Formats: sequence, structure tokens, C-alpha cells
Amino acid sequence: MANPSSSGRSSTTITDLNMDTLARCASYLSLRDISNMAMTCKYFNRASYSDSIWQSLYRKEWPQVGPLRSLQASSVREAFLSRRTALHQFKYADPLSCVLYTVGKPLQHILFDKNTIIFSQGPSIRSFHKDDLVNSVPFTTLGRHNARVTCMRLFSLSETSLYQSESERDDNILITSSCDHFIRLWWKGGSRCFKGHTGPVSTLSDKLLGDDSGKIFASGGEDGTVRLWSISSSGKRGQHALKATLHGHEKAVSLMSVAGHKTSLLVSISKNGKVKVWDINAASSSIHSSCCVGRTTVPSSPVGMKTHESLVHAAAGSSVISVDLRTMNRVSTIVQQKQVHSFEVLPSKSILCTGGSGRAMLWDMRKISNDKVEPIIELDGHVGPVKLLHMDSYKVVTGGPDDPDVNVWEADTGAQTNSLPCSAPDRLASGVGCSAMAVDGCRIVTASSRNEDDVVVCFRDFSTATCDVPYKSSEASSSEAKFWGYQSGSDSEELDWQ
Repeated sequence: MANPSSSGRSSTTITDLNMDTLARCASYLSLRDISNMAMTCKYFNRASYSDSIWQSLYRKEWPQVGPLRSLQASSVREAFLSRRTALHQFKYADPLSCVLYTVGKPLQHILFDKNTIIFSQGPSIRSFHKDDLVNSVPFTTLGRHNARVTCMRLFSLSETSLYQSESERDDNILITSSCDHFIRLWWKGGSRCFKGHTGPVSTLSDKLLGDDSGKIFASGGEDGTVRLWSISSSGKRGQHALKATLHGHEKAVSLMSVAGHKTSLLVSISKNGKVKVWDINAASSSIHSSCCVGRTTVPSSPVGMKTHESLVHAAAGSSVISVDLRTMNRVSTIVQQKQVHSFEVLPSKSILCTGGSGRAMLWDMRKISNDKVEPIIELDGHVGPVKLLHMDSYKVVTGGPDDPDVNVWEADTGAQTNSLPCSAPDRLASGVGCSAMAVDGCRIVTASSRNEDDVVVCFRDFSTATCDVPYKSSEASSSEAKFWGYQSGSDSEELDWQ
């Protein structure tokens, strides 16, 4: 057999590099790349914990902070992750802040599109860029409907055939619905208008349906129909875009979500609590097509619905009901004493959060059954109903129309980390609550309105903050013992650095 060196090929591999050299090379990687590197092999895992890598990341991430403060950390890596966690939990008192004033209807929907914030105000779709805040540039109006906007969704333009160059692959397409019976599509390259519903369009699917060859989205309306649309189709008012009209609901369709385990399944709920599961693969172009493959019932007037893998969670009345879409059997039921006003699910931590009157509650999804179950943590201190709720792996953010503040809590312990006024400093005494909210990583936008002549939008970015909040958690910290066994030093948790 020929010697490898004699054939011109070297037997040296990257694992033959010494640890210092490997760490030096890895210092040029991103946080996600280092996370992937740590899971490659034992040698790479050991290199990924090198102080030089994390010092480089720290300087790139927060160049304005100065020397790394690691007095309470056992390693540079721990100091980096500790600060990153604190930033995502809003544990600082000096975020980059900006208060913007406008007039008109209260803001109802807010979305982050990278560094652009998009919101609806009555029939108008407006936006502003993060960089414009420093220069006090006014809002930009993207367009408008002829009546109130009811729903807004952002989808990747790369999932459609609308992008015209590789530079547009990272852009998003905005889809809006309105009481004017129309659906509008907005992207940098143009816009489109679809019409098919005979009444106000009340909701849009939270994800695109179908495979890569033909992505579609769904809309639900006051006319009780679910309609399937092709994003890539053209034609006047989208007559070629409408792929199918699904009948079966007797009342207005209020919520829709795409199944996690099968992207051809769409779950819809009407105002009277009727749940239907549709398989779009069975839908035809016929206007009277029916492809309902499952059905169940929840209490009327649902307020929220989330899907994860084969489960759908629906909040209505005073309960949250979980159903297995494969069998349409109820898996679990949460019942709280008062009405559920909002809810979120965080499957990665098995947490479910419900917003009630004057409080929000965290539930351990692993302990929920059809028997009586109690919340593991109660997040008290709210004014009125908690109708605004955000939850990610770091935090829970809660607010409502009667509460002048939005409150921030640790997702793992329920300890309160901050309380942020919804309005401008000169309007705090008015007690105006939050009408809309959006959270993206270290950033948050809140909106409040006393009347049509006084609408306030507050933007906060904690990514460069340095001054700790002088906040002392009270009863929430004592209830940490009731929480499940979260291990803050777990490698499996810390490797998910998102």
C-alpha cells in the first residue's frame, strides 16, 4: 500500500493543531459556530472553553463596555454567558431608549423585522428603523388598508419565488389582513392585493404551509371560511392566487396555526370554540372543497392557540386545552379560577404561561394532566387583565391595557428582573396602559394611547446597557424552590446560546 506522504497527501488533520493554535483560530468564529464546535468532539469541546475565545467574543459583542468584569465568574466564558443572559432578561437600568409621539388610532400590532419595527395603526401600516431613532426621523408609512388591520405576519422571502436576487434572500415579506375584506402583501420589490372573503378577514396562518415547491398561506374570515393562497401567484386582486376555499365553520374564524409535525395540516378555531384540522394536500381548487381531517371543541371565544410538534394548545374561557392532532384526543387541561386573557408556550423548557386578572401564572407542562393542577409560580403585581404576553428561553414579559408598566421575569425562576413604563416620563401619572408590545432578544417596543391625539411608542435596546437594575425580588424568589430542577451550569442548556 502506498504511503500517504508519497502520494502527495498529508496525514495531518485539524485535530493535530495544539490547543493554543486551535483556540486562536476559533476566536474568529461566531457564537453559534463555537457552540457547534463544542459539540463536535472532546478535543474541540475542550478548546471551545478557552479564555482567549471568550475574551475575543466579549470584545466583539460589547466593545464599549471596557475590561471584562469577571470577579464573580469562575471563567471568562461564564462571565460572557452571565452578561448575555442578564441583557436578555433586561436586568439593566440604562438601555438605549427613545420615545416617539404620533396621533391617530392606538397601535394594535407590532413586529420586528431585523432592525425595522413595523406596526399597524388603524388602517395604516407604518415603520421606523432603529438607526432613525437617533436622528428623530419620523415614521414611514408603508401603505394602508381601507379599514382596521386585523393581523400581520412576516415570512422569509426565500420561501417564495418573489425574490429576484441573492441579496434579497434574507429579506422578509409582510402579509396583512383587514376588515376591508382584503389581504395585502408587502416586500421591497413590490406589493400585491388579494380579495376573496365576503366579509372582514380576521386572521392569518402563523406559518407557511406546504413543501418548498409551492408555499401557501391561509386566511380566516368573518364569513366562516378558510382560504388558501399562493404567495407566488399574480393576477388582478389575486384571482389566480386563491387555491381553495374551505367550508365547515358556522361562525367567524378567529385563530389559525400550522401543525409542527406536518406542514400540510392547518388548525383553525372559530368564535364558538369549534376546532377543525385541515389537510391542504386533500384540498382542490374547487370553491366548495372540504378537507377536514379532524375536529374537536373548546370553550367559546378563544384567545390564543399554539402548535408544537403534534400538539395544539388552545386557550379559551378559563382553561387551556391540549389536543394530540394525530388522534384528536385531549392530552391535558389547565383550569384557572378566572378567565384566561393571553397565553404562551415554551416547549424547550416545558413551560406554559397564562395571563389572568392581576397576575400571570407559570405551569409545568410535564405535570399537567386532566386532574387538578396548580401553577408552579404566580407572577403578581399587575393592574387589570394581562392581555400582552411574551416568553422566550430567558424571560417572560407581561403587560395589559390597564397596567402602566410591563413587567419582566426570569423564565426559569419567576423572579422579577425589571419593570418598564409603557409611556413617556411626562405621562406616567396618567396611568395609561400598554396597547401593544413586541420583544426581540434584548429589544422591546411598547405602545400606549390616552386618545387619538396622544399616542406614544417607546423603544428600548438593552444590548449595550451596563448599569444594573437596583431591583430586589421579593416573593418570586422564595417560590423558586417550587420550580423544577433547573441546572444553571448545565452544558446542554448553555450550548443553546440563543
